Formats: sequence, C-alpha cells, structure tokens
Amino acid sequence: MAGLRTAAAPPATCASGPLEAKEARLLLRALADPIRLQVIEALGGGERCVCDLTSELALAQSKLSFHLKVLKETGLLADRQSGRWVYYRLQPEALERLRAWLAALATSCIAPAQPCG
Repeated sequence: MAGLRTAAAPPATCASGPLEAKEARLLLRALADPIRLQVIEALGGGERCVCDLTSELALAQSKLSFHLKVLKETGLLADRQSGRWVYYRLQPEALERLRAWLAALATSCIAPAQPCG
C-alpha cells in the first residue's frame, strides 16, 4: 500500500515530540484495515514469529507479509531475523505517540465554541 507513507513522513518511531496530524492519519489508516488490526492485537502479547502469525490468523504468508510491511513502514512494528525466521513486535513508542495525540484531541474537543457575533 504505497499511499500509506510518503518520503516526507518518516516512520512514527523515528520522530520525536508530539505526533503531527499527518503522521496520525498514516497510523490510523494502517490500523483501519481489519487484518492489520488483527496483527496488532496478536502482537499485543509480545514478539511473534511470522510462522505463528500465519497460522493464527489463517493467512497466506504473502498476504500477511504485505500487511506486516505496511505496519513496519508506518513505524508500528519492528522486526528481527533469527536464522530463516522473522520475528515481529509492536513499537510501543509509536503506540504511545498515537495515544498522546488522541488524548490531546479528547482534551481539546470539550472546549466551548466562541460566541458568534
């Protein structure tokens, strides 16, 4: 999914400071896909081998690899290779930045409107 990340938008884990709206949109778009959300939930318990994810989610490896790539490009996942297997894990920093962005939005959305006039 080439449209999820542009050269101007670094992965969420590379940036420091508050999440900008453009970055938040990329993360939320990546999370909006039901399969990618299942991957995120599966990794919520810790690092997993791609072979475990393939069987748990009942996906072909090529389809799972596509979704893992999208999540990795947005900075939501990291991976490591051990022998012939690749292990994936959530990037807590990216999730925390998204949580903080949503919390700031929740806080600011309760402000009353300025009087018209």
